[in-house]
Amino acid sequence: MMNGPEESGALGAGSGSPTLTSAAFDWLARAQQEPQQAHWEWQERGIALLPLGKRFNSVCLPARIVHTGAGTDDLDGVTRTLAELLCGPVIHNAPQNTYYALVERGPVARWRYPHEAPMLGAGHFLSVPASDLHGPTGLHWAVRPRIVGDLCPVPAVAALVHIARGARTGGHP
Repeated sequence: MMNGPEESGALGAGSGSPTLTSAAFDWLARAQQEPQQAHWEWQERGIALLPLGKRFNSVCLPARIVHTGAGTDDLDGVTRTLAELLCGPVIHNAPQNTYYALVERGPVARWRYPHEAPMLGAGHFLSVPASDLHGPTGLHWAVRPRIVGDLCPVPAVAALVHIARGARTGGHP
């Protein structure tokens, strides 16, 4: 049994401060009723299934929206753009060609783009990769959480969708 996030090599691996990374992933793990379960899943499987709506929601962004909004389909360019524009953690599910921006929880019904990029909240679960999974294949972090409570601002995610929508319609969102 694991006693804390610091004991998992996966949780402290990668760039950034291991302590900050561990704290950020401990915060994510507390979305589960039993946070140690999430830590175990990250250590044993590399992915933890976390409920949405308690600590955070997620916006499901099809790759076409992300790539159009970023102006490129080059993964390094997309990652840089997501980090700059969304200012928070984003998961890339490469096999499904989808990105998931972790956002502050709030009323899903108020989200302006439910058809193009649905917001998922209470009643949904999200597969969240361990901190050391950073692509380019499989489920991985495009942008990892940096600190406790690190989430993408909803207006920033809406701006990305708006930009992509405008680019697809010739500047008329």
